[in-house]
Amino acid sequence: MIQRLSTTPFNDQKPGTSGLRKKVRVFQQPHYAENFIQSVFDSLEAFEGKTLVLGGDGRFLNREVIQIALKMAAANGFGRVLVGRGGILSTPAASHLIRSSDAFGGLILSASHNPGGADEDFGIKYNVSNGGPAPEKVTEAIHARTLTIDHYRILEAGEVDIDTLGTSLLGEMAVEVVDPVAGYADLMEGLFDFGAIRAMIADGFTLSFDSMSAVTGPYAVEIFEKRLGAPAGTVRNAIPLPDFGHHHPDPNLVHAKELYDRMMAEDAPDFGAASDGDGDRNLIIGRHSYVTPSDSLAVLAANAHLAPGYALGLKGIARSMPTSGAADRVAEKLGIPLYETPTGWKFFGNLLDAGMATICGEESAGTGSDHVREKDGIWAVLLWLNILAVRRQSVAQIMTEHWVSYGRNYYARHDYEGIAKDKADALMEALRGKLASLPGTSNSGGKVEKADDFTYTDPIDQSVSRNQGARILFEDGSRVVFRLSGTGTEGATLRIYIERYVGSSGELGMATAEALAPLVKAAQEVADISGFTGMEGPSVIT
Repeated sequence: MIQRLSTTPFNDQKPGTSGLRKKVRVFQQPHYAENFIQSVFDSLEAFEGKTLVLGGDGRFLNREVIQIALKMAAANGFGRVLVGRGGILSTPAASHLIRSSDAFGGLILSASHNPGGADEDFGIKYNVSNGGPAPEKVTEAIHARTLTIDHYRILEAGEVDIDTLGTSLLGEMAVEVVDPVAGYADLMEGLFDFGAIRAMIADGFTLSFDSMSAVTGPYAVEIFEKRLGAPAGTVRNAIPLPDFGHHHPDPNLVHAKELYDRMMAEDAPDFGAASDGDGDRNLIIGRHSYVTPSDSLAVLAANAHLAPGYALGLKGIARSMPTSGAADRVAEKLGIPLYETPTGWKFFGNLLDAGMATICGEESAGTGSDHVREKDGIWAVLLWLNILAVRRQSVAQIMTEHWVSYGRNYYARHDYEGIAKDKADALMEALRGKLASLPGTSNSGGKVEKADDFTYTDPIDQSVSRNQGARILFEDGSRVVFRLSGTGTEGATLRIYIERYVGSSGELGMATAEALAPLVKAAQEVADISGFTGMEGPSVIT
């Protein structure tokens, strides 16, 4: 029987850059998850009888919310739900499943790289029929509905078995439990030269992949160990756990320190990588050679033609505005367009759908291509392995040759986490008030050429996104960017992106901290970070 249950709105259900993320205890409030899911369904049209994809990263509360979502999908008129076995679907695999099954859309249950557990984070986001995150016009409609909702619909029924492959009925709706790994692994095998990678591994090439007790474990074991022949144990922390084994599943040098230390040891493997909670981010480290996400995007774009799936070349490259300009130089040399978008993978979707871009990337360890409409951690690792298998050079050698050809963009991101929201907003408001007066002035970073608040006009649908980050650009090509992150669940995170370009004939071997020190000082001078936040330094540097 379909129940129509009365409810009242919550005023904190505005989706961020990738869905709604809150503490588990917030989602555990009566009607909270139901309100948001119903608001998603109420914002959609003509989905009756259509297919919905459902799954998540296995974090705490994943299975419970899947049961709620199944019963609500049945009550709202979906004809079929494809759910990953055990409730598991990595974000890129969910995107692929939406696309390959011609689904109407999908609900992905994840807070991405945020911690999991009873006292940690949970999230829900809606992806549209192209497999990508809902665009702003959809998330704005969802938010508007959350503020007026007065009821939700749910089927009165027992729990659905989501651990056994096969199809069952929930009311009049079919529930099909699918293998979450096989289709995605087949897609990867079609894009990359698995034979060449297998041969490289058989010749003694060693790698280590850290799944951080998160969703990519089953995918990585199937692909790296079973299909590519890497020894058992190559994939570490391979079992997804509700609390990620107390890991913070963010593949950066702070939270993946164990991998970093392994790769810097005398007996380090040839190649190391990690992925995050829901599988859409990546960390790349060669033996004694860390690769920044911005440099990784540039190297992948410059060498993508070495993989079968990209042998015909790239149509264009897209990067988020805070990502370094390293990829810009590759695009210029290849004679293809470079698109600069706001932060958030949803902004790449129109470019990919229109065939204007092939590879996209964000400085926050997200890289992907037009094979899905999400960033994809394992995809990035496989493209690196394909390049290494063809070039038969070390990661360090590839990076050195890249900088000699293109110059080097010294780059870092400084995160100030857990700032009181009013203080973070005050800092940004004060900074924005200064922007018009900065051009022509000088500080520790040099002479300011331009300062603005980034605005993006989508070249496909002409939609405009404003206030996407305060930028200070210097005459020598250096820049500092300030923006507040939309991925946290408590307080605010101020991200400061610092970049200095050195040409191919310049000094390419400096320590990053040394190269950027004047710009770090300039950021403090311009924005009075310590004065507004009370923090003497960043929480995390990546």
